[in-house]
Amino acid sequence: MRNKTLFSFAVVLCALLFVSGARAQTEHGVLEFVARITPTAARPEPVRQFTFYLLTKSYVEIVREVEEKDPVPPRDEFIDGLKISPELRTWLKAHTIMDLTQPDLDKLLTPDDIINVSEFLLAYQRSNSGGVTKDLPKPKYTDTMKVDHPDKYDKLKQDYLTALKKFIRAHPETLNGVELELDGVNPQRKWTAAQTERRKRVQHVAPDMAQLKFLVVKTDTDLEGRAALSGILPGDYWISTLNLDADAGDMRVRWDVPVKIEPGKTTRIELSNLNSIDAHGTTP
Repeated sequence: MRNKTLFSFAVVLCALLFVSGARAQTEHGVLEFVARITPTAARPEPVRQFTFYLLTKSYVEIVREVEEKDPVPPRDEFIDGLKISPELRTWLKAHTIMDLTQPDLDKLLTPDDIINVSEFLLAYQRSNSGGVTKDLPKPKYTDTMKVDHPDKYDKLKQDYLTALKKFIRAHPETLNGVELELDGVNPQRKWTAAQTERRKRVQHVAPDMAQLKFLVVKTDTDLEGRAALSGILPGDYWISTLNLDADAGDMRVRWDVPVKIEPGKTTRIELSNLNSIDAHGTTP
């Protein structure tokens, strides 16, 4: 009798586990997707054997989160760290440009800028040296005079700067080419390098964070660009290629597409140029 009772209990338990497992299975969802890229003036091509990631958070948002933790230095703070004159720092903060070698710099410079900013003054003197500029005022003071006759030095220097300022006002065309003499103090190179290094750090950290904290599953497409994922809990997800480009012909694309998984249902998504991000062509 006891054995019969134990057998009956085991049968009931198995039945309950079977029903529970079947119910749990129906509560999960299935995701099927196909990825195709359409090159310029060509037919769509399947994205073959390419890894896709199912995330619980948009990869775009993950990148933004990493960027916020590693921000670009504020522009004024960056300028304060440059080894340039205080006057040039003040000038840079008052203007939107960072590249002092851009061709239209002369349109931004005033006679006062040339006189008051030592880097601009030296660049102007160099660009107009060698007798190429007629009637250009020339300094009558020397460095040795600054030690032996400081009062005379100060007066002659002020006279020169006054005459030069008047000359520049009368001949604004002499500002042309000043930018060619500013490469040595141009902050654009360091500014670009700082942003490039920060971008590299973000590109390294973001994919790792995505896979460590937000990855549900990853899969590779088949030769037709298709893939299927089963046993996914209902909820909101994103199909992503992280920071990797899928390519076909002259097109390079990435995806970060939202998808909603519903219990017991199959969700089908088509990935194409239309719902991609960072789509761009390449030059041969």
